[in-house]
Amino acid sequence: MSSLERFIRVGAHSHIRGLGLDEKGNAKFEGDGLVGQLKAREAAGLVVKLIREGKMAGRAILLAGPPGTGKTALAIAVARELGEDVPFVQLSGSQIYSAEVSKTEVLLRALRKAIGVRFREYRRVFEGEVVKFEPHFAPHPYNPYQRIVKEAKLTLRTKKERVTLTVGPSVAQELIARGVEEGMVIIIDKEGGHVSVLGISKEASVPRYDVGKIPEVDVPDGPVEKDREFIYITTLDELDELFHKRYSGGGFFSLLFGGREERKEIDPETRMQVDKFVKEAIEEGRAEIIPGVLFIDEIHMLDIESFSFLNRALESELAPIVIMASNRGFARIRGTDIVSPHGMPLDLLDRVLIIPTEPYKADEIKEILKIRAKEERINLSAEALELLTKHGEAVSLRYAIQLMAPAWERAKLNGRDTVTPEDVEAVRERFASIEESVKHLKEWEERFMK
Repeated sequence: MSSLERFIRVGAHSHIRGLGLDEKGNAKFEGDGLVGQLKAREAAGLVVKLIREGKMAGRAILLAGPPGTGKTALAIAVARELGEDVPFVQLSGSQIYSAEVSKTEVLLRALRKAIGVRFREYRRVFEGEVVKFEPHFAPHPYNPYQRIVKEAKLTLRTKKERVTLTVGPSVAQELIARGVEEGMVIIIDKEGGHVSVLGISKEASVPRYDVGKIPEVDVPDGPVEKDREFIYITTLDELDELFHKRYSGGGFFSLLFGGREERKEIDPETRMQVDKFVKEAIEEGRAEIIPGVLFIDEIHMLDIESFSFLNRALESELAPIVIMASNRGFARIRGTDIVSPHGMPLDLLDRVLIIPTEPYKADEIKEILKIRAKEERINLSAEALELLTKHGEAVSLRYAIQLMAPAWERAKLNGRDTVTPEDVEAVRERFASIEESVKHLKEWEERFMK
């Protein structure tokens, strides 16, 4: 086994790439890692279309179905369909009960993490290939045996001109820290002094390495000093943190490259400043909002106060797409004596689009098991696959998936490279299902700790 294989980790939903729909929005039996749940996937496809057209603001989706019917997979597939830059935040209902911050702060932070902001800003920069870099050192004012960088002479060239600059100690120190040498192509932000290394010039006569090499880039065209567009993607929550520290001015990039301090809760005034800053940037054409997805699993774990807060938050101008999931039927709303569908208040249920999920059929279970076996690199015989499918149908899909890994280990211990029905039955007898665990509990109830 190679060192790469040794560190491969397979997540429960790492195989999902999208919703698996055709051009007309119809769900394929198996597509993009999803199997079955055709109506639910088609409904999710319509939701994705509404999100892209900006028609889902202030709305939420509820995925309602029994355990193990692919609710989390659907939420992840929606995020995959929306694209790489779209923030996807996953939160469990039980996570809001934190000892450090309030429930509403946890929810608000999650909501703002799910709203991305793409900033486009033109900065005055120096860009070119380093022809000469000469740092000048001076004795340390408090330690005569130590020297510090005082300034540096830096010569940059493009295809059209060559410029020599004198840079101050902070920029010179950053050039040294980034290992800048002759032949490298760099960018220096004129206002902030931030240094970026783009790579090694293709025209430079410098050593090339097979390991740890820097990418080769062309020598820039045009003047050394120019205006350059920078694109930076962040979230409202990250901006909250940046604004929370003392803001010294200098524009957006001063915020990005400034220090950070730890915080627990953000005051409402700071968030209002962030919202105002973002809105002004949008009006000036320097930024755009990227609506993300907040997925709240176990939504029934929220209490009445959290539901009320969530209901109000959905009406905000800067609200993300909220996807909730519940496997409860009629349940008591936490913090009240009211019994309601899915354990949620009716006024919130009334404003959500509900997508039901159904238990998987035998052919769907078999296909999912095949996908998971391929993802986890498990070789299943046809007979073992049939037996696991029966267990998935009789007990649950999750239980059948859980049996695969120990069955594979047993097969390898017995010198086989394929899981057989004997391996499946052996682990089936040793790992109990929920029903068997309950039966065991009742049988030995008196022996268990009270």
